[in-house]
Amino acid sequence: VQLQASGGGLVQAGGSLRLSCAASGRSFSSYYMAWFRQAPGKEREFVAGISSSGGSISYTDSVKGRFTISRDNAKDTLYLQMNSLKPEDTAVYYCASRSFSRSYYVNDYPYWGPGTLVTVSS
Repeated sequence: VQLQASGGGLVQAGGSLRLSCAASGRSFSSYYMAWFRQAPGKEREFVAGISSSGGSISYTDSVKGRFTISRDNAKDTLYLQMNSLKPEDTAVYYCASRSFSRSYYVNDYPYWGPGTLVTVSS
């Protein structure tokens, strides 16, 4: 599956952005999808994940209550609604997919998009 993230940009603290990840190739609806992020000088980290049906969702603690992951299997698209953004949310955001169930680990995901930069100014 090929992935392409979009929607990043520059926003002030407290603002919102919506990231999208368009998928093409094999059946999107059969994949577990996730958002990861990588801040400058830091390792890539799990942000949020959603099961193939959308019935199971996970978030890292730092974004709970602020970010919402969703998917539209009819449109082969994954979303990340980010509200109440903080400067520490500044990072390159990546969408990723895997054939099996939830995983928090980068190496468990074989498919990655090229990333989209989110910059939150204070």
